[in-house]
Amino acid sequence: VQLVESGGGLVQPGGSLRLSCTASGFTFSHYGMTWDRQVPGKERHMVATIGLDDRHTYYEDYVKGRFTISRDNAEGTVYLQMNSLKPEDTAVYYCMTHLGGSAYWGQGTQVTVSS
Repeated sequence: VQLVESGGGLVQPGGSLRLSCTASGFTFSHYGMTWDRQVPGKERHMVATIGLDDRHTYYEDYVKGRFTISRDNAEGTVYLQMNSLKPEDTAVYYCMTHLGGSAYWGQGTQVTVSS
């Protein structure tokens, strides 16, 4: 299982970023996917999750209406569109999936929201 995130960077408050996570080593279309984030010194926690297609999504309250999770099963990729970014969104963002009772994360991509 390999998960590779990309798309992070430095953005001003109110700006947007689109994160991508490309998956390999498993049948992507058969598994839900999650975006987590982690701030140094704090626990990693879930931001958004998606079922087998775009009809089934869930967001934590602090990103509802600003972030959108989606997936392209043909490309084996899950996305996180982040709009109206705030300084408190600054974190390392990870994609994650569960297979066979184990959780797998990518290496993460840094998102920094600052003026």
